[in-house]
Amino acid sequence: MRKLSFADWFFALLAVAVVAGGGIMLFARSASPTQHQNMGPVLPAAHSDGLSEVESGYRFDRVTMPESRGTAVPVAFRILDGAGEPVTRFLDNQTKQMHFFAVREDMNVFEHLHPVLRGDTWHTTLSLPDGGAYRMFAEFVPLDTADPRHPVVLGVPFSVPGDTTPAPVPAPSDGATTTDGYTVVQVDSTARPTPMNPHVLRLSIRGPDGKPVSSLEPHLGANGHMTGFHTMLLSATHLHPVELAGIPLNNGELSFQAVFADRGEYRLFLEFAHDGKVHRAAFTVDVG
Repeated sequence: MRKLSFADWFFALLAVAVVAGGGIMLFARSASPTQHQNMGPVLPAAHSDGLSEVESGYRFDRVTMPESRGTAVPVAFRILDGAGEPVTRFLDNQTKQMHFFAVREDMNVFEHLHPVLRGDTWHTTLSLPDGGAYRMFAEFVPLDTADPRHPVVLGVPFSVPGDTTPAPVPAPSDGATTTDGYTVVQVDSTARPTPMNPHVLRLSIRGPDGKPVSSLEPHLGANGHMTGFHTMLLSATHLHPVELAGIPLNNGELSFQAVFADRGEYRLFLEFAHDGKVHRAAFTVDVG
């Protein structure tokens, strides 16, 4: 076998270096974008906001829409998948497969209901005391979801004919009073939420006697239920209760986790159970 000369060794080593260098460059080119994408801050996911009737492969299909004012105005709708087929089974979300909301654009009318499924169609009735522009929302968690804490929310506008007496949205404040004498005070009113950042909203619930409520009865499987709506966009956001149902409240405090998607004012509607009744309080927060 021929003995390798110095030139043979030099060119062999040069070839190895070129191949190795090319492999390193190829790896760097293929890996670098992925690395840069993954090294950035991971933003928390905001909920589907109900500004569209189509979201995540699902569509809100109108069957019966409100046509007049009344205390029991019928509403019927279907949820269709990407193939146009009705979907009739979802994961339980706070003990219900379907949460349904309706708000008037001035936030003076709010309804939270749980439609009944008959065949492939969901049915409920709305109390619409006044005319005006409204939006309805269907909230559900698909069976194949990757994150049960983030439901799909589909929304459609509707209008009710007749005279309308608009009411201004109350300004942000530290507290709100229910119609039956309970008071809800925002404990951390100086902590202003910012868009797309996790925020814990701390509330203190006081009974008609002015004393903090020591415990709450489970409502929809939790200590409370809260939904917020952007007062200008009419987008929806769902807030998650922090304290587990049945655990005594410290100084009447109840906390909710939230991620607000946009700047501006949100009207929040809190529902909680005490003394055998469900109570509701509404208040406004400023996100900025």
